[in-house]
Amino acid sequence: MENLSEFEANQKDLIHILHKIQAEYGYIPSQALSSISKHLKISESEIFGVLTFYKAFSLKPRGKHLVTICTGTACHVRGAPMILDELKRQLSIEPGETTEDDLFTLETVNCVGACALGPIVISDGDYHGQMNTREVNKLIKKIKKEIKE
Repeated sequence: MENLSEFEANQKDLIHILHKIQAEYGYIPSQALSSISKHLKISESEIFGVLTFYKAFSLKPRGKHLVTICTGTACHVRGAPMILDELKRQLSIEPGETTEDDLFTLETVNCVGACALGPIVISDGDYHGQMNTREVNKLIKKIKKEIKE
């Protein structure tokens, strides 16, 4: 784990520390909680509260490709549940899970703030608006093809 000494022993640095660790490992390993707790002199439960509040952080390793679907109201009424069902079928996982080969993690979010483009699927940070099940199929095939190359 990165050396925490570059950060002041101040709780205001917690988010920055968590981002740095997640960038290094792809998630927040459980042993990091103890190190951060000692460095910032705050309880592990306080850190855990921050970790579970923000969707950006994960306590479990994520797949190489993160696929996120917006399930907010605008996306929901435009078909997000059907898109989610297709993603679950294509990847054989539920939201919050990672495929056995560690290639894909599927997540849902309540809103991404792009309601006019809904339903929205985000793959590795790229927004794909006005999705339908046919487009989901193309997207997953495209990612799998890129993996093989």
